[in-house]
Amino acid sequence: MARQLDEQIAGRFPVGRRLRVLDVGMGRGSQALRLARSGHSVTGLERDAEMLAAARAALAREPEGIRERVRVVEGDGRDTGVHFLPGSFDVVLCHGVLMYVTEPDPLVAGLARMLAPGGLLSLLVRNGDAPAMRSGLRGDWAGALTAFDAACHMDEESGLETRADRLKKLTATLAGLGAPLHTWYGVRVFTDTAADGTHAPGAPDDLATLLEVEERAGRTDPYRGVASLLHLCGVRG
Repeated sequence: MARQLDEQIAGRFPVGRRLRVLDVGMGRGSQALRLARSGHSVTGLERDAEMLAAARAALAREPEGIRERVRVVEGDGRDTGVHFLPGSFDVVLCHGVLMYVTEPDPLVAGLARMLAPGGLLSLLVRNGDAPAMRSGLRGDWAGALTAFDAACHMDEESGLETRADRLKKLTATLAGLGAPLHTWYGVRVFTDTAADGTHAPGAPDDLATLLEVEERAGRTDPYRGVASLLHLCGVRG
């Protein structure tokens, strides 16, 4: 997903331009810090106390020049208008957040308002068009059968109930908000059963090849359509 995001940034903004980035639901700050290391000014918004502590600890380990480019704000992603002025950012990230929100449209509308003209909105959502893939890849056939008709799913990592979004619905939502979908990718097409932070099954030397396969599948039909997650990139008109 980081490669996909970098591709969209490189294709939309001049090389060397320091961008104003808002990371809503920044978690432990991996994307925020990565973009700050690339020279961008990043504001991270997070409400979870444990995640905030982890992000601040990770930031404290960075060199001073990078720390100066990152601002961490405690707050809910649905309250962006409370913290920031409309049009304040060139890039807005919201990765892995919508799946925990019952009504996503107000949140997405708030994100779109934060974008300056020509700004990039990056959303990572659970794929509502392939709900049974995760269980099916694990060989959990009963779970897969149930998932076909389930509106919500239990996230095994967090233990929280999550929901999914359909590409067609989000495409219409973004168009109505003046930040129409520019492109989209699949994420975790083949590797949904691989644990985060570990090498996928096979020798560690295969990791580079695995990432190349995932990147290719994430931009190629029909594979991207059955990915566990969707990465949508909208552009503010």
